[in-house]
Amino acid sequence: MDDRKAFGRAAEDETAKYLMSIGYTIVTRRFKTKHGEIDLVCLDGDIVVFVEVKARRAPGYVPEESIGQAKLDAMGRAARSYFEKIGEFRPHRFDVVAIDPSGRRHHRDIHGNRLTD
Repeated sequence: MDDRKAFGRAAEDETAKYLMSIGYTIVTRRFKTKHGEIDLVCLDGDIVVFVEVKARRAPGYVPEESIGQAKLDAMGRAARSYFEKIGEFRPHRFDVVAIDPSGRRHHRDIHGNRLTD
């Protein structure tokens, strides 16, 4: 596995541990659809949470700034694919966990609330 993939997987592992520590249940990791991949699918109580993990090593780059409307749209399409696969539509939201040299930030319920211009 190349260094970039290993770094991304480590960020997903760290995020999964963090989310479990605050009471989330991890349902699946790396849910792949024709629209892309959802990094983590979790439960926060009865709410399905689709989590995008963004990590950067270099200082001065803010990972969440890479989430634009195209990514939000892709996350929405992937979520629909997930619900089609499980055969049930449930209350849900979209979160982003950003990790960089300054720390970790958890943005809850970002779909429809753009993080960048």
